Amino acid sequence: MLRPWKLEVMIERDSDIAIHSQIANKIIDEIQQGRFEVGMALPGTRELAIKLGVNRKTVVQSYEELIAQGWLTTESKRGTFVASRIFAVGYNPKPIKKLDFAFKNKTVIESKVSANKKAERDFIHFSDGSSDSRLVPLDVLSRAMRHALISIIRSNKQAYNEPKGSMILRQAILHMLNMNRGLHADVENVCIVRGRQMGFFLAGRALIRQNDVIVMEKLCDQLATDTFKSCGAQIITIEQDKEGIDLDSLEALCKNTKIRAVYVSPHYQIPTTVSMPIANRKRLINLAEAYDFLIIEDDHDFEFHFSKRAIMPLASLDKPNRVIYVGSLSNVLAPSFRLGFVVASREIIKHFGNEIMMIDRQGNTITELAIAELLHTGEINRHTLKISKIYEERRAFIAKLIRSELNDYVDFSMPDGGLALWLIVNKKINMQTLQNDAELEKVRFIAGAEYSLAGESVSAIRLGFAKFNNEETILGIKRLKKAFERQTNQLL
Repeated sequence: MLRPWKLEVMIERDSDIAIHSQIANKIIDEIQQGRFEVGMALPGTRELAIKLGVNRKTVVQSYEELIAQGWLTTESKRGTFVASRIFAVGYNPKPIKKLDFAFKNKTVIESKVSANKKAERDFIHFSDGSSDSRLVPLDVLSRAMRHALISIIRSNKQAYNEPKGSMILRQAILHMLNMNRGLHADVENVCIVRGRQMGFFLAGRALIRQNDVIVMEKLCDQLATDTFKSCGAQIITIEQDKEGIDLDSLEALCKNTKIRAVYVSPHYQIPTTVSMPIANRKRLINLAEAYDFLIIEDDHDFEFHFSKRAIMPLASLDKPNRVIYVGSLSNVLAPSFRLGFVVASREIIKHFGNEIMMIDRQGNTITELAIAELLHTGEINRHTLKISKIYEERRAFIAKLIRSELNDYVDFSMPDGGLALWLIVNKKINMQTLQNDAELEKVRFIAGAEYSLAGESVSAIRLGFAKFNNEETILGIKRLKKAFERQTNQLL
């Protein structure tokens, strides 16, 4: 029988305790500590005797005592195993002392990933707007990764890369942003990060002092909120409408409160999907200049615009360098492919580099070189155009399906782009009950309350559609309809 571990026992030859008792005590101690689990196979008596340099009869005597006391059990022709501890004489598991740390950061973000992977496969989970990993161009990507790996091995470079990211990738990102998004930056304005969330964290670490005021919309990305709070920020929320953040309320706040930064997602607001008009964007920039605050612009899903020409980012209007622009290529490739970027003033990017030195010194050089190749050769642009058409078709399909199947329960306005819809739920529906009923039907969604900083109930659902094909979408919407019907039947 395969025993992948070795039993280490220190024998004290000069001890008053008999050697067979020393062996037995060591095994009991390992069981009490929880290191030897029920059913684990112990070494054979001959094998252990040779290892310890003792007579085999000594080991046999130890095992026989442990079997008699209920610590071990033996099976003919199979070996000796750790027995169920409830039968052991004097079993007294040693408590593990819990260390009482005084944590600086009290913010705890709980993971919602289920440990039951098998059960999860049966669920349809409408995420907050993830892309479909199955559409990744594996041949193209693997070739670029191979080229990057060969390049690194052949160059035999020992020095660390620039913490702000590989120069070749920063140049490729810069070209894309200046050409496609109207920015007017240079390479020293660009920093590579492992996705948008890391960009928010760096902004918090580098810029926020204790109790600095960060303004956010009443409904917004909770992870960004938690990140800024963890860096010492005081969060103040502002109402929002069909054009995004209420700028009148923001200006009134600025007249009485010193603001450090405003966080917005103006392209397709998280979670409501509304787009901030160009006039509002210009006014926000002017307010930042007048009241001396920064703007943290979350520009997720800029690539996926389906209606008319996309409005350029706030950063493209930013003559006074007030905007910290955070974007990502993760949804273009796959959610697990973590690569993002930040564009800001040279001074801010320099601070970001200092922070990265302490948490991510080397970065992911192979990935960075591979993505740089795909950007320079136009492969990412071609892939983006391809998947944009697929996602536009999926958006049209799910919108039609929702209107036919869920029209009695929800309403929504079609956004210009992005990979999610914001469904306004009938006020008669209890959202918590709906989520519980959805679990019974094996479908999940993100309720609007999860974006409320005040923890208020919100009669809305953010429904990501991009990761499912039409058959999967039909199944998910039908299950969601059954969840609605469960509650409406009870209301009748």
